[in-house]
Amino acid sequence: MNTTPTRTFPPAGLRRPGRWAVLPAAVLAGAALGGGYGALKTPQYAAISYVIVVPAEKSDPAAALGFAQAYGRVATDIAVTGDAQVWAGVTADTLRRSVQAATSPDAPMISITARADKPAKAVSMADGVARALVLNSTHVAGSTGVKVVQFSRATKPVAPVSPSAPLSALVGACAGGLLGGLVLLVRPKRGTPRGEARHSRQTPAAPGTPGAPASSAAVPAPAVASHQPEPEAV
Repeated sequence: MNTTPTRTFPPAGLRRPGRWAVLPAAVLAGAALGGGYGALKTPQYAAISYVIVVPAEKSDPAAALGFAQAYGRVATDIAVTGDAQVWAGVTADTLRRSVQAATSPDAPMISITARADKPAKAVSMADGVARALVLNSTHVAGSTGVKVVQFSRATKPVAPVSPSAPLSALVGACAGGLLGGLVLLVRPKRGTPRGEARHSRQTPAAPGTPGAPASSAAVPAPAVASHQPEPEAV
């Protein structure tokens, strides 16, 4: 008796790319996007100017620290209302967006940081805001009892502060790997393919072969009773 051999199929992981292929693809895509962004983005330069708040004659030295905090919060507003935008050669929106002021909790000093696409422009913006603070404090020194003094002028930056292309590529690769890992965690697993499920079922063995289910015994039909003629009465 001829028997058809059972077809064997390779594992599902060998017949299609694994789920983990998403992770290296996401890393490469993130590195390419990050490197391209770092190469095409205009570099930014930062310049820092320092001013210090000093008390006037017969004034409380502790008041200088409080006024330094106040001047640090309104530094860009004072610069816009003054002549800082004229000295720096930029608009008021550029000053508000590109200049930041920071204060120290234990010293009456204010650092003014300006960012621009050119080193000379960053220096002019930082020094312009510092000069606006000095002039404003001079006008109101009679009522505040303190004045702002230029402590250190901004120096011309020699290197950009924006990330370079290799660093951007590294950051992009890390971000791509993170997103790829999240996709693997969220993505549901695929079910068993139809072909594999169909051929994984065991085919019934022929009767008489080892492992074949025993066939039910044939039940004989009931015998038909033969007709006996009745004796004739005499």
